[in-house]
Amino acid sequence: MNEMISEKTMSLSSRPVRLGFLGVGWIGRHRMQAIIDTGIAEAVAIADPSVDMAAEAKKIVPGAALANDFDGLLAHSLDGIVIATPSAQHADQSIRALRAGVSVFCQKPLGRSAEEVAAVVGAARASDRLLGVDFSYRHTAGMNRIREIVRTEELGKIFAADLVFHNAYGPDKPWFYDKAESGGGCLMDLGVHLVDMALWSLDFPAVASVSGHLMAGGRPINDHQVEDYAVANVTLGDGMAVRLACSWRLQAGREAIVEASFYGTNGGISMRNVDGSFYDFTLERFYGTSRETLIEPPDDWGGRAAAGWARRLAAGERYDPACEKIIDVGKVIDRIYSSSREAAYKAPMA
Repeated sequence: MNEMISEKTMSLSSRPVRLGFLGVGWIGRHRMQAIIDTGIAEAVAIADPSVDMAAEAKKIVPGAALANDFDGLLAHSLDGIVIATPSAQHADQSIRALRAGVSVFCQKPLGRSAEEVAAVVGAARASDRLLGVDFSYRHTAGMNRIREIVRTEELGKIFAADLVFHNAYGPDKPWFYDKAESGGGCLMDLGVHLVDMALWSLDFPAVASVSGHLMAGGRPINDHQVEDYAVANVTLGDGMAVRLACSWRLQAGREAIVEASFYGTNGGISMRNVDGSFYDFTLERFYGTSRETLIEPPDDWGGRAAAGWARRLAAGERYDPACEKIIDVGKVIDRIYSSSREAAYKAPMA
């Protein structure tokens, strides 16, 4: 195995990484630009069912070939593929690429359930290929500092965390509102980030219990709806309490509310967005009634996850067992949906 890794490292370090891009809407093009800007990768081919989206992507990488579909991309002898397609396609497309010997960087969620996520991780392990998921908030300066401070126990015992992601807008593509295509609503779209931020910051502790409440249009959802408001309580194995809330189209007086706050016996720390921005964050540390600003904007974090994956691929990295923790995120999301359904069934009839 060491000889195989050494050969792969030599072959990739001597030339640009050959990448294919599947799905080149706004997110796909943004991640493409971030990767190309590293100078260590080339866009060999792109594929998107939208002629307009493909044309926009060609403006960034005019030398890339246009493939008709997923199989057309794989025909270009790729080292890796970047996937930014509807959620229902993520697991299947990732597995097919990995089984073809191609490393994968996929938009979140990696799967619509923990079972789908585990299948992708299993394919990465079996093929010994690098798997990355765009949990982009891990790569903000604020969340990295939070993780560092939590690990050093500067705040004492962390006993509570509150994470929020409210978006004044809803998605503009119909598939987001089709449960079969999306896997869920704002919890699957935004809440998956919150779950990952919490578990990642705390080094993925055991989860003791999960409860959730999901709503659409101000009422509990039925089996055929996707939620536009979600709240959840997660109790960790050591008794720590984690509260999560996310929404689409919340009447909140600003474009977005994004916060991640952690509270310990000796202090607290909080990353918050500035003036409703989706991109600008401050980080503050709390001691009693006083506060200290640790980080202020700007912080160009949006493409760091994609660029980091490309750099690791160029360095010859293969399967990384750390990706198995993505399954833990999927399990918590599953339990939130499950607990919400159970609560709905137990609710008294009107």
